[in-house]
Amino acid sequence: MTKYIPTIGIECHVQLSTKTKLFSEVDNDARDKEPNSCVSPVDYALPGMLPRLNGEAIKYAILAGKAMNCKINAYSRFDRKHYFYPDSPKGYQITQFYHPIIGEGYVELPSGTKIRIEHAHLEGDAAKLTHFESYSLVDFNRVDTPLIEIVSMPDIHSAEDAHDYCRELWRLMCYAGVTNGDLYNGNMRFDVNTSVAPEGAEKLGTRTEVKNLNSFKSVERAVTYEIDRQSKLLDKGEEVIQETRGWSDATGKTTGQRSKEEAKDYRYMPEPDLPPINLAEDYIEEESAKLPLMPMNYREKFGKVLNTDILEILLDYPVLMQKLNEINAEHVVAVANLFASVLLAEEKSAEYLNGLPSAKNLNVLIEMNKNKELSSTATKEVFLRLFDPQMKSRDTKAIAKELGLIQENDLGTLEAIVDTVLAKPETQKAQDDYRAGEEKVIGFLVGQVMKESHGKANPSSVQEILRKKLA
Repeated sequence: MTKYIPTIGIECHVQLSTKTKLFSEVDNDARDKEPNSCVSPVDYALPGMLPRLNGEAIKYAILAGKAMNCKINAYSRFDRKHYFYPDSPKGYQITQFYHPIIGEGYVELPSGTKIRIEHAHLEGDAAKLTHFESYSLVDFNRVDTPLIEIVSMPDIHSAEDAHDYCRELWRLMCYAGVTNGDLYNGNMRFDVNTSVAPEGAEKLGTRTEVKNLNSFKSVERAVTYEIDRQSKLLDKGEEVIQETRGWSDATGKTTGQRSKEEAKDYRYMPEPDLPPINLAEDYIEEESAKLPLMPMNYREKFGKVLNTDILEILLDYPVLMQKLNEINAEHVVAVANLFASVLLAEEKSAEYLNGLPSAKNLNVLIEMNKNKELSSTATKEVFLRLFDPQMKSRDTKAIAKELGLIQENDLGTLEAIVDTVLAKPETQKAQDDYRAGEEKVIGFLVGQVMKESHGKANPSSVQEILRKKLA
């Protein structure tokens, strides 16, 4: 069997979270809104209506570009991309074909592999079509929602790297604060170009494009399927057709939809209603300086102290990494473990992420655990209560006291409780058994002390006192 080398390039559409649309003053957040309720005459392209460029979209594009280590072009320009389809009321899309705002750069994967970015450009989104058995409906709310389309170089050569690239790109855009990052609602969508060629071939194979994937797993599965499908075609001596294909999560297969258009088919021309964008270098530097810490910065800071699996889980949550960055260095591991194993395991974790406790309260929590004021179980309970908006107090010690979870550590007090338990007739047999070598009965005696102290005694201290008294 011939060995084939896959080559994958990915185009990612990122919906920018500006307050208004790219070319009109209409609400850009149409979630839970009635169809065709967030639309203006500009969006409908009625006669005489002219686009007006949203300045915030320029700022977001700069941040997005810097997050990908890209050059920001001082000069950029809009063009018309012509096509006739029900989701395009103008009969063309306003995009940047010849002079995009974001130039070359790269995205570094967790493995260290760098995927080059060819460019990224600003454009207005199309409408949303909903297809039924015998008709389709169109919702224009999404028309001219600001997008940046990020075009990678064909540097990806496995389905796993395609998955990791999309995931890292999603993280970068979320950390940069330019998108809501809601994959389910299409805030980021991936078009994946895949080709295979015999090992050692000088030319790449014929590519297919699978459009509008909205999960990292779907990207990985679609690429895996296309590599297998194309390889089998070539093994049989058949040709791969250059086309756009659709993906079905249910069947795990791609299906042909239409032949792939080329640039000439769109009859690109300069947009006459919008002037070119000319950005001053000091403006680019000023906006670039607003970029917060990126995932790679956190890997560099915490990579030597945190387990890699835990770190990669937490990197999907910018607010948690930002909070971890505020925690005292000696408490980072403990707080990270609570975030990963306790907080994210909760059904309400998404709700809790909207109201994180202060770094001070988290530091106090870990100190109380280290000082044996809180058991491991009590630490987890207080930790979750710190996130609960229903708690009247968000203070660590106040919550611990309110719940009666603070352990008794005074040795004199504990010794008195132990003496009380040892004086009870029902514990005499256990004491005799322990002295006779039955080590396991110590657990029973510790339990009796915990019961006597209403759960407030420190178990390890209690066990130590018991062993001395029963020696």
